[in-house]
Formats: sequence, structure tokens, C-alpha cells
Amino acid sequence: MDYAGFWIRFVAYIIDYVVMMIFQFIVFAIVGVSAFGATSLDPAAGDVFATTVGVIAYLVIVLAGVAYFVIMESSSKQATIGKMALGLIVTDENGGRITWLRALGRYFAKILSALIMLIGYIMIGFTEEKTGLHDIICTTRVVKGKPGEVGVDLSVFE
Repeated sequence: MDYAGFWIRFVAYIIDYVVMMIFQFIVFAIVGVSAFGATSLDPAAGDVFATTVGVIAYLVIVLAGVAYFVIMESSSKQATIGKMALGLIVTDENGGRITWLRALGRYFAKILSALIMLIGYIMIGFTEEKTGLHDIICTTRVVKGKPGEVGVDLSVFE
């Protein structure tokens, strides 16, 4: 398998981050909250986020972020928009499609990878199969390829 390294996965995440930010701006626009209010120097600007509408908006954004990664990576595409743009897919250790439950575990394992000073992510650059801590925990791999074609030995048909 042609494993995806740190930098290509990093760029894929940047693309996904942009997608999530666009969604966040849309949600905040719908509920009439400025997305910049939380970072404003005006102390009153953050008060809107303490309201029920602000809390609901945040919950929608967080749940949508989890759903985005879980649904996309466990779908027939096996990739988020960022990964699709770069020709990457998420597989199990045999090159097969992952379940939504494994994708959910992978999402939360990424939090652990980040909490330990990003070492879980840095591992991608130094392991043989280019796996991060979250990949090791959930026995997943990120590879270059198309869904359904990775892990198949085409030589058996010759």
C-alpha cells in the first residue's frame, strides 16, 4: 500500500478545516451571531455566545464536525473532502472500508493524539506505515488510492 505521509495529510486537514469554517459561518449567520464576536476585544461581544442560541449554535457546529469526519470516512468514498481532493482514503489495516464505529473511535483518538503535544500526529512522519497514534489505536491507515482499489492484489487475476 502507498501510505500517505504527514504533509499531505496536513494539507488535507487544512482543506477540511476551511470546509468546516464555511459551515460555521453559515450556522452563525443563520442564528444571527457574529462568528468574530468570541474573538473581539469588546467584552460585550462574547455575551451573545452565553445565550441559548449561542450554545445551540456551538453544539450544532461540534456535532456537525464529528458527523463530517465519521460519515465521510466510513462512507463509500472513504475520505473527507480534503482527503478526496488529494487522492487519499482511510482504510482498515487490510485496505478495507472502515465502519462508522471505527471512524467515531478514530475521531476521538485524534483528540488524544493532539493532547500529548501533537506527538500522536508527529508519529506519522516517523513510523513505517505512516501511522499516527489515532491510526494505531483504531487500526486504520491513510493511503493514496481510490475506494475499493486499495488492498486488492490485481496480480491474482493474471
